[in-house]
Amino acid sequence: MRALLTNDDGIDSQGLQSLARAVESAGFEVVIVAPSYDASGTGASLGHISRDRPIHYEKRQIDGLKGDAFALDGPPALCTITSHLEAFGPRPDVVISGPNLGLNTGRSVLHSGTVGAALAAQNFGIKGLAVSLAVSDPWHFETANQYTLQLLKPLIQGPRRCALNLNIPALPYSETRGLRWGGLAEFGSVRSQIVDQAEGELFFDLVETAYDPPEDSDLGLVNAGFAAVTSLHGTSEVWNTETFPGQELSLLDAIPAASQQDRLQPAQSVLN
Repeated sequence: MRALLTNDDGIDSQGLQSLARAVESAGFEVVIVAPSYDASGTGASLGHISRDRPIHYEKRQIDGLKGDAFALDGPPALCTITSHLEAFGPRPDVVISGPNLGLNTGRSVLHSGTVGAALAAQNFGIKGLAVSLAVSDPWHFETANQYTLQLLKPLIQGPRRCALNLNIPALPYSETRGLRWGGLAEFGSVRSQIVDQAEGELFFDLVETAYDPPEDSDLGLVNAGFAAVTSLHGTSEVWNTETFPGQELSLLDAIPAASQQDRLQPAQSVLN
């Protein structure tokens, strides 16, 4: 079983390297393909792709890892896709992205490069797992390793095109309360804010959100000491009773929207 390890914090992340060693020790054939830089907040972006502009990469040596490791000049979703296209050996059976240095909860998962790599895997028929760890000093990488290994077996045995988002509290493994399914919270653990603006310049920052999330949400569960798991799907369509594929669009049509509880379904290509 071949596992691709990637992240959005960059190949030098100690968390990524620790997780890669743990997955390899569990019997997986591991390859690391991760950004050569901090690619946080890139979502499922591929970056700038052009036939006339090569994508640079270099081979790296990771202490204690038998498998190959490559630093790629591109975001994590590009690491997934180039691996799917067998640029770095056989196509992986599973993509493990993370652990991110900070949670990826709530609606902010849309912007996460960590989650984007797992959703890119899903889009190409590979099972994906995004792993994020709450901020602490020191980091509890061993906790992330333990929960990742617990989830790998059910993920691999589960449905095709499955992508899971795992968020882990900042606690030693022995002090956590186990795994629970969590819905997406209204907000993530941080929110964006413009802190200053000058002529031609914006100064942007991420600040902690000050609200009490629902107890059964991903953020609420992590705050209570649980590791939270959410199954995500990246390419979906919305339809209502008046619209269907191939129908001529009328300006009088009611526009489908999930916010008004119209029907949400995966793209047909996923079901084929």
